[in-house]
Amino acid sequence: MKHNVLVVLLIVFVLPVFAQNKYTLSGYVKDAKTGELLIGAEVYIKELMKGQSTNNYGFYSITVPEGKYTLVSQYFGFDDFNQSIQLNRDQRINIELGFYLDTLGEVVVESERKDQNTTGTQMGTIELDMTKIKTLPAFMGEVDILKTIQLLPGVQSGGEGNTGFYVRGGGPDQNLILLDEATVYNASHLFGFFSVFNADAIKKVNLIKGGMPANYGGRLSSVLDITMNDGNYKEYHANGGIGVIASRLTVEGPIKKDTASFIVSGRRTYIDVLTKPFVNDSASAAGSGYYFYDLTAKANWRISDKDRLFLSGYFGRDVFTFNNDNLGLNFRVPWGNATASLRWNHLFNDRLFLNTTAIFSDYKFAFEAEQSQFKFKLSSGIRDYNLKTDFTWFAGSNHKVKFGVNYIYHTFTPSSFSGSSGDQEFGTAEITRIKANEGAIYILDEFEIGERIKINAGARLSAFQHIGPFTRYYKNETSQLTDSTRTWGKGESIIVYPGFEPRFSARYLFADQSSFKLGFTHNYQYVHLASISAISLPTDLWFPSSELVKPQIGTQYSIGYFKNFKENTFETSVELYYKKLRNLIEYKQNAQPEDNVADNVDNQLTFGDGYSYGAEFFLKKKMGDWTGWIGYTWSRTMRQFDAIDQGNEFSAKYDRRHDLSVVLSYDISKRVNVGAAFVYASGNTITLPYSRYFDFTESALVTVWGPRNGDRMPAYHRADISCTIKGKHEKKYIDAETGETKMKPKRIKSNWNISVYNLYNRANPYFIYFDNEGDLNSGTLDLGAYQVSLFPILPSVTWNFEF
Repeated sequence: MKHNVLVVLLIVFVLPVFAQNKYTLSGYVKDAKTGELLIGAEVYIKELMKGQSTNNYGFYSITVPEGKYTLVSQYFGFDDFNQSIQLNRDQRINIELGFYLDTLGEVVVESERKDQNTTGTQMGTIELDMTKIKTLPAFMGEVDILKTIQLLPGVQSGGEGNTGFYVRGGGPDQNLILLDEATVYNASHLFGFFSVFNADAIKKVNLIKGGMPANYGGRLSSVLDITMNDGNYKEYHANGGIGVIASRLTVEGPIKKDTASFIVSGRRTYIDVLTKPFVNDSASAAGSGYYFYDLTAKANWRISDKDRLFLSGYFGRDVFTFNNDNLGLNFRVPWGNATASLRWNHLFNDRLFLNTTAIFSDYKFAFEAEQSQFKFKLSSGIRDYNLKTDFTWFAGSNHKVKFGVNYIYHTFTPSSFSGSSGDQEFGTAEITRIKANEGAIYILDEFEIGERIKINAGARLSAFQHIGPFTRYYKNETSQLTDSTRTWGKGESIIVYPGFEPRFSARYLFADQSSFKLGFTHNYQYVHLASISAISLPTDLWFPSSELVKPQIGTQYSIGYFKNFKENTFETSVELYYKKLRNLIEYKQNAQPEDNVADNVDNQLTFGDGYSYGAEFFLKKKMGDWTGWIGYTWSRTMRQFDAIDQGNEFSAKYDRRHDLSVVLSYDISKRVNVGAAFVYASGNTITLPYSRYFDFTESALVTVWGPRNGDRMPAYHRADISCTIKGKHEKKYIDAETGETKMKPKRIKSNWNISVYNLYNRANPYFIYFDNEGDLNSGTLDLGAYQVSLFPILPSVTWNFEF
């Protein structure tokens, strides 16, 4: 009987392997006009309906049995590619897709498979269409990626005009923001009103807010993975725009045709330039101003069909200055990011793809002030050197394995303070820097079981080491004065934290092509952000896990139902999630960043836990004259700290029960598009004073505060509209040979974008402050609350051009 079983197993499983020879088709998919690699293009064997989507470098690999087939490649906005092949050996087929003009004459590029919403394993993953983003209403005419993702379910804005965002109850520091794989620690300009990303230089935006795969780590809540354009490999082009407060210019072209390319994109505001002629040189505030600028650049070199190099970088600065001659006060506030990524792609064979990346990331903030003979400077920052290697093994048409290793060397500068008064200096003469090592290895396996079940399972093993040089200040619990210190030497280990991070997501596909998905993630985060304010500001401090500060730990469970309608024209989804957060941080009451002089940042912190749960509803129309989406989130986010509000649970400062977004875009004609957006959100939480009384014993006015975040500000809602009017992109000419009148493209193309922000002039609350009214002696003393709003109705006009 045993031998019979072995024979059956041999026939069923082993013999088919020898009976069928399997071969691999692989290659790259790119835009035939520009040479840009296409991310997420669908490549499959028509007869078998098996295939892959291209990876972030446009590469695909398909392994199928020997035979005669039709190879098909599709990418929305481009002509389909079809080629008959006789597969009797491994073959390399590089595909070039030519774009087509849809019925409205607009090129639409959308980097996702038509049915990816239902067939993929990832939950809470959304890819944004850069072409459509540019047609949506924009604040002051500046297209903003971060403000666009705030219109998605499960993503909440940090406040009026703010680019800081919160995902499923997590804080702004729990979002991993990547630009060509480099971490961006502060993604905002103008104190949060604009993001640092110039949309003209961006190819792809991918947001993961649930089911984070194992190749990502270091954060608890989300990944915002932004990929830059490669640059045109065929010919030189330029595009840009002139707006109300800023202008931008992008230049791209071949370094060597079809082999190497570049793209350079710059942007600058000119508020300071426009206002300078209207400020008298003798005015008390002459010399005050604000501006930001950024520069994004990338170069690429195809060394061979197996080796490619990518070098990309970003540099941006904000500079705010204030001068008041009457007060003798001058201060300057510069801050900004710098990143650089050098990537090497290598194909070992048709199934094994390698990407090795060396990354530099730096964020700096400074506040410099001078009044009479008094000077002081407050500075902070973080700098990373990062080396990572990622392998992708295309084991089969429906089986893909990723594995890799990552190392980061951190240098933190948590709020160094120095100053002087005349000849006397005080504060820290030497800038305090904290060093740390962070590393991880991971593996993930994505495979199908039959036609219905698809699984993405993986694990990440991470570790964090705080190293010297470092001085620890130990505090007396009663007096909070320094009792003693301990110093570690250079490279000496202070503490090590390991972390095991399992990840799992799965999909079950129903007969009607709808699907049910579930996901589980367990993440460690070793870097922390301490914020005094309720909104994200450049004064926020980054610092590492330490003896006192344990790594943040997040565990998320999610389930969802996904269905597409009318040949994938409509996408719908419902997702439910529960997230548990541990080792969260807050500043102790009355703590200030300048208190770090002769002290450690973590001595000013208190620690607690939190949780969040909610339901997200999403309806998206992808194709046709009308496009857009409706997103609604119901959620609850709570926190618990032993040292806050007597240990009672309280709502997080960004807890919002309801969040609704409606986004619409309509092509009126070939040349005219209108867009609209409406948002509604429950008001932010706030702690209000309940009463005030005069204590005659202490001779002081005493304020009695209510529970932490026990009240809410008024609800936030706003409507924006925009209209994009294209110029005529063709002109008539007479054919010299035939005498016929024909049309040819104009060398310079342009359009006007007119936007209105806050259409019905809603006075949304930015913050609320309190002041006394009346007189204590007459018994009329009263505490008044006053709302401050930022932006009324704001129209803007931008002229965009390309040639």
